[in-house]
Amino acid sequence: MSALRNEHLSYSRLSRFESCPLSYRLHYLDKHTAEPGVPLSFGKALHAVLERLLQEVIDTEYAGPLSEERALQLYREAWAASGLSGLALFQEGLGILQDFVRQQGRVDCRDILAVEKEFRLPVGPFTVLGFIDRVDWVDDETVHVMDYKSNHQLFTREELDSSLQLSLYALAARRMWPWAKKVRLSMWMLRHGVLQETTRTEEQLDAALAYVETLGQQMETAESFPARINPNCVYCDHRRTCPAYARALTGQRGVVCEDTDDLESVARERQEVAHLAKILGARKTELEDVLRAHLAEQDELVLAGTRYRMFNTTSLDYPLEPTIAVLARVTGLSREELVQRLASVDKKALDALLKDAGKRLGTARVALLKAELDSLAAKHHSPRFWAKEVA
Repeated sequence: MSALRNEHLSYSRLSRFESCPLSYRLHYLDKHTAEPGVPLSFGKALHAVLERLLQEVIDTEYAGPLSEERALQLYREAWAASGLSGLALFQEGLGILQDFVRQQGRVDCRDILAVEKEFRLPVGPFTVLGFIDRVDWVDDETVHVMDYKSNHQLFTREELDSSLQLSLYALAARRMWPWAKKVRLSMWMLRHGVLQETTRTEEQLDAALAYVETLGQQMETAESFPARINPNCVYCDHRRTCPAYARALTGQRGVVCEDTDDLESVARERQEVAHLAKILGARKTELEDVLRAHLAEQDELVLAGTRYRMFNTTSLDYPLEPTIAVLARVTGLSREELVQRLASVDKKALDALLKDAGKRLGTARVALLKAELDSLAAKHHSPRFWAKEVA
């Protein structure tokens, strides 16, 4: 092959080409100025803090608990450099970092093999360049590769087990630490305080290499780069210059199923409508935020034949003991009967309490406590429509 169009491949390049060839062309070939959104900037700020926090552990040969105070100092610096704004988002990031520090407990520099580790992985005629957030030593034959994620949603088991990013990390780790017979792979879900783990077989890694080389060849030889409407359009840093996104904002559709007995056609239209709904929903939120800002200064707005106001909704939470006492007096039912029929524990409130308890009890004891409580919980299942795009 002559000079390559891509000086190197990366997971970011590969996934961008996969999801939308036009976005790939604008970003990497035409080198358009990107417009990173809040989620990306927020995630980068958190990553910057965690990288420096753990690198300092290595540099100072430290062993002990991480410092919340130092995390806050680094967060302030990362926040100032990010261009982000808003007290609510700042507090959310601070809470995520505090939870991370507490969840980490004691760290030992000897157990951290690498932080933001660069790798170059040869794949056919290509070189895949990447950076692994963190690699820990587990034992004399095992390393643990971790990638920090600030996603709102946890990954499904299928998404973890088929993640190209983690497959590339596994291949890179085996080259950099050849003594490691086992490579544990984790997505560290920062918003949830959860490590979602997976592994890879030899067959899965061979398939990943073949897929990357095939995709790389497609990227090199592609002559057209069509826009592809997909669930990530609302986060794309080139959506403002994308004609397909502009059409989506007007609700234009390319697929209309005329025969509902044709299930392929039904599925295609359903996917297009789902993507458009997400794009239009995000646009609706954006427009409502503009109106909300004006309603902070005015009681109401009357625009384009529509009246807009802000109003408060009220919900009632009945205190347990006084409510039980009143009902017992009037109905004649015993306290035990009433508690059995009325009382339940809100999961969010319980999770907050356990998070608080973790400061005193430690991660291990809280994990055991949560397992015991989960065994008491009643599980309710309801049918739900689910759909996921496949390559």
